[in-house]
Amino acid sequence: MTVWQALVLGLVQGLAEFLPISSSAHLALVPWLMRWQDPGLAFDVALHLGTLVALAWYFRREWAALTLAGLRVVRRRRVEGPDEARAMFVVLATVPAGVAGLALGDLAESALRHPVSIAVALMVLGALLWWADRVMPTSRPLSEMTWRQAALVGLAQACALIPGVSRSGSTITAARALGFDRSSAATFSFLLSFPITLAAVLHEAPKALVGGVTLPLVVGVVAAAVSSGIAIAVLLRYVSRRSYGVFAVYRWAAGLFVLGLWWTRR
Repeated sequence: MTVWQALVLGLVQGLAEFLPISSSAHLALVPWLMRWQDPGLAFDVALHLGTLVALAWYFRREWAALTLAGLRVVRRRRVEGPDEARAMFVVLATVPAGVAGLALGDLAESALRHPVSIAVALMVLGALLWWADRVMPTSRPLSEMTWRQAALVGLAQACALIPGVSRSGSTITAARALGFDRSSAATFSFLLSFPITLAAVLHEAPKALVGGVTLPLVVGVVAAAVSSGIAIAVLLRYVSRRSYGVFAVYRWAAGLFVLGLWWTRR
């Protein structure tokens, strides 16, 4: 892999990770479109180190509060107050994705990265996102989340193992379908991304570092960190005033484009 290819993939990863358009789909499709060698899931996950840095910095106050709240829960063995409840909601919603990742990781690295399956996943989740964002009630703040709702969002996150579904897309769609406002849906999605992404990075890092710490790998991680910070800030500001409809339309257009290109290359 060249430095240029790593830079492009790092920028793609960072921008797509927190937008509901599926970073895994884009990381699989860009090499296919450009006729590059697919770097594989291990390199994709290594790029997530950059997104973790951006996420930890942007939500540093929230994570400090949640960490302290979690420690209080462990010490007291009971949940008291909104911060402690939210910390436990993040833990609960992370479990399904962790189990799915361990059980289906090999499948995600092979068959599920086919352009047709990615295109279908892009369009199906796009339709669900449009429905959840435009049809369902939209007034519930994150402070009103229940254990059941956190579990349902966690189950939706597990579906993001399929490239094209999108981790942020699935969790935002689920939260919107449950009636949470757009900003709350995005915030909870971002909070959920940290533990599952950290686990994936730790699990796949040995594979990504088989050849050592190379210049392309460093460039990709740094590019992912910078573009992730931009994506988080842009999305939170955007959804405070507008709908997720533009991302649904993008998913449909991208899915149709991929299907058309795949057909011509058969």
